[in-house]
Parts: sequence; structure tokens; C-alpha cells
Amino acid sequence: MTVIEISKRWSVGRELCERPCRFNELRRAIPAVTQKSLSATLRRLERNGIVEREVLGSRPVAVEYRITALGKTMREPVDVLLARAAAQMPQIEQARARYDAQ
Repeated sequence: MTVIEISKRWSVGRELCERPCRFNELRRAIPAVTQKSLSATLRRLERNGIVEREVLGSRPVAVEYRITALGKTMREPVDVLLARAAAQMPQIEQARARYDAQ
């Protein structure tokens, strides 16, 4: 998994570290993510034990997502990695440009 992929996935985790959210709340909080991508990301995070999903007994039925204890332990190291990637973004963009030019 690349730093960019971690960044996309952890955007969801960061939101859930603040408070539990419903799907559409997450979509509004992370406008760059598509519905399909958010859904797939939440499934992967749930499968890996990072996020848990709770079906609420309201009408209509709603689903709320929250970060797990395991997910919370990953916040600090991922934040450090993302900060490092942000600092290196000019080099990453140069590498992409060289690659795309081939």
C-alpha cells in the first residue's frame, strides 16, 4: 500500500477518530471521495478490524461507523507517515511526472 493509498483510507479513519458517523456524514466530510470508493474503504477497514459498523434501529434503518480500539492505536504512526509524505510531495510529484512522460 502506498502513502497515497494510506492517505485516502486514513481520511475516513481520522473522521471516525473524532466521533462516530453515518455514511453520508463521511461523504460530506471527505468531498474528494466517491460513494463507491468510500463504501469499499469502509468494508476494508471493517474487515481489518479498524472500523466497526452498527445498524441503528431507526426508521429508516441507518448505519453508523466508529473507529475501534485497534484503529485508535494506528492514528499516531499514520499521522507521522502522512506528515512525512506531505513534506515529500514535491519529490513524489516529480517522480510521477517522470513516470508519466515515459
